[in-house]
Amino acid sequence: MTKKKKKKVLKFNIIPKKRFFICIFSFSFLFLALIIRIAVLQFIDGDSLKERAIAQQLTTTTINPKRGTIYDSNGKILAISKDVDTVSVNPTNVKDSKKNAISLELLANSFSSIFSLDYEETLQKLSEAKSYVEIAKKVDNDKILLLQDFIKNNDIVSGISISNDIQRYYPYDNLAANLIGFTGTDIQGLVGLESSLDDILSGTPGKIVSALDSTKSEIPNTQQSYIEVQDGSNITLTIDVNIQSVAEKYLEQAVNEHSADGGNVIIMNPNTGDILAMATYPNYNLNSPFTITDSKLAETYDSLSPSEKSNALYKMWRNTAVQSTYEPGSTFKLITAAVALEEDIIDPDTPDALYCGGSETVSGISINCWRYYNPHLKQTLREALANSCNPSFMQLGLKIGAPTLYKYYKAFGLFNKTNSNFYGEENSVFYNIEDIHDIELAIMSFGQRFNITPIQLITAVSAIANEGVLMQPNIISKIENPNTGAITQTEPTQLRQVISKETADQMMEMMEYVVTDGTGKYAQVEGFSVGGKSGTSEPLSDNEEQGYVASFIGVSPTINAEVVVLVTIYNPKGDIHQGGQVAGPVVSSILSEILPYLGVTSLNDVSSSFNTTILPDVRNKTISEAKTILKNSGFNVIITGDEDENLTLIMDQMPKPGVYLIKNSKIYLYTENNNLRTSVTVPSFKGLSAYSSITKAQENGLNLVIDGSGIVISQDIAAR
Repeated sequence: MTKKKKKKVLKFNIIPKKRFFICIFSFSFLFLALIIRIAVLQFIDGDSLKERAIAQQLTTTTINPKRGTIYDSNGKILAISKDVDTVSVNPTNVKDSKKNAISLELLANSFSSIFSLDYEETLQKLSEAKSYVEIAKKVDNDKILLLQDFIKNNDIVSGISISNDIQRYYPYDNLAANLIGFTGTDIQGLVGLESSLDDILSGTPGKIVSALDSTKSEIPNTQQSYIEVQDGSNITLTIDVNIQSVAEKYLEQAVNEHSADGGNVIIMNPNTGDILAMATYPNYNLNSPFTITDSKLAETYDSLSPSEKSNALYKMWRNTAVQSTYEPGSTFKLITAAVALEEDIIDPDTPDALYCGGSETVSGISINCWRYYNPHLKQTLREALANSCNPSFMQLGLKIGAPTLYKYYKAFGLFNKTNSNFYGEENSVFYNIEDIHDIELAIMSFGQRFNITPIQLITAVSAIANEGVLMQPNIISKIENPNTGAITQTEPTQLRQVISKETADQMMEMMEYVVTDGTGKYAQVEGFSVGGKSGTSEPLSDNEEQGYVASFIGVSPTINAEVVVLVTIYNPKGDIHQGGQVAGPVVSSILSEILPYLGVTSLNDVSSSFNTTILPDVRNKTISEAKTILKNSGFNVIITGDEDENLTLIMDQMPKPGVYLIKNSKIYLYTENNNLRTSVTVPSFKGLSAYSSITKAQENGLNLVIDGSGIVISQDIAAR
């Protein structure tokens, strides 16, 4: 029986139709999403992705600008940036050309010798198995040359790195330190002019942009983008190193002599507002600004808290001439007197205009004069200013009134900071006008119970010395752009006419009287006319440890003033604390040196001109003969017209022949055809020194004969 073969049946697993459509739909969806994503990347995000790709391929190298140099008015460098180097080492990689390792002992010995380091400390640093050890920063070129000799002599080819750096350097160390300030490690200004003028000095960095491949290597044949570096501008200050040195010398002497807490000096040209010197003491070394200069503080400095250390440093760096306010005391009587004269409330020499009985009672409060037991009694304004009499000025302040005083305070610039170029300048603190009653007004009139800065006071008094015209204080002489060579010269800025020239002249006469006959006698300078006013402000009763502030402001010459000096001494110790005795001699010492330096003519130089010479008779002489005779006699000849000098005769002369005149007096000659006479207004010479009288006479085209010496007490021809 035969077996039947079984037929093999092929079986197929057929995907259900529903599942099939789901797969097809999913695939289509994913494909569509991919297409959409590609479209988004291509058409929407394409530009930004392109920028990111380029950014990843590009590298930017910053080129730091050179910081501008600061000069004094004579071109002497006060601050400069110089190239220095930083030396670092990888101790494990210091090898010679034969790949021999250099011993750490040899490295430590050489580094300590070249850079004046401690050998043991240097060896310890090298032994710490670090790949980078900084050996020395801000290294001068001479030491780098020594290091390079060491590297060459020992055939060292790796492990020692010398990288370029920049250091700010101050050639005069402490000179004008609190004014100039210094920079940080990034060569950006931290304090002083280095900070306030940072935008001018710092410049603008440059850039080099180049393309890199995935290995960070520069892609060949690609174009570099270069943004040129703009170096910082050079600044020439109005400060004169020679005048600054004189100011600092005598300020330091005064502070130490009186065991004072400190002090400052400002010297200004009143005609331009230029600051010739600005000194603060104690000061510090600009090349090591974090080193405490106060020996007592230095002993305990390490034990201070971080905030206490910070406060100590900022106090040391502080420029008190612009950053600290104080009560000006009696120096402010100059402002009160100027306002009273300008408002016609009083004249300089009206007899018995003011009275001092030893004290003055206002609103039930009695305020003493410094001569309480020997009062000044009846006084003129000139005498009250010379005597620095508080009661008299209290009377004057009450007559003027607060609204008028405040109007002039504003005009004198006492309510505003003086110049944005000064770092950290403080502003004054006055009563609100609605809070001023009689007692506040009386005390303000002699300079107490309000605060101003020294720069504000000298600016106001300089307006008096400048014929009543207020100038803006200026510290910048010129700015030079090294990139273009352009030079911007700073012109004097005239702010406003505060008082009339007549009032200013009267004030200068009275200020000279203060120095010759009043409390300012210690500010006298042999051979020069000096005007000024002393000031002594008392501490508040609840803050007596603050001590007195002794100050003096001096002006010279008293006609055509060329310099104003303000000296302020804080908390002088001992029996002497009055401004005239403490600060007056400092002004005298400073002026005695800087006036000849500035070329101001000394009275000693013109003393020979006080010797009179008889005026010869040149009438009926030819013009040529008359000129020769008069010039040989030491006179100046004034004649108009262009007539023949060898034929034309002199018909008259003024003054008349036979009088005794001072050398260089002007002699006016007249001919028949040129006989026009001009009238001259005769000013008052009363209260002036001989030198000031001669100067004033010459300004008015007059000749003088001086009888006696000292201050003029009368004149033959009355002022008119």
